[in-house]
Amino acid sequence: MGAIGDTRLRVLISGRVQGVWFRAWTQQEAEKLGLSGWVRNLTDGRVEAAFAGSSAQVDEMLRLCRRGPPLARVESVEVDDHHGPLESGFHLRPTV
Repeated sequence: MGAIGDTRLRVLISGRVQGVWFRAWTQQEAEKLGLSGWVRNLTDGRVEAAFAGSSAQVDEMLRLCRRGPPLARVESVEVDDHHGPLESGFHLRPTV
């Protein structure tokens, strides 16, 4: 396996996902799982994240994202391959 994992996915999460601690929760859960990547809010109300790790780690994070933190209401999770660079560790990024 590479330094930051063989499975690298980008996800877009829609629903009530801003103002409900989704980014901080995502960072906490990703760090527990040992994932690398990042999470940020989008100005259109969605949350975008990139996850890198083993397929089992990333699959578990996707399962968690479909539920979200207690105050969230996740309506959809779009998943695609992530091709951009990723640093080790899991980071909060500014809104774009």
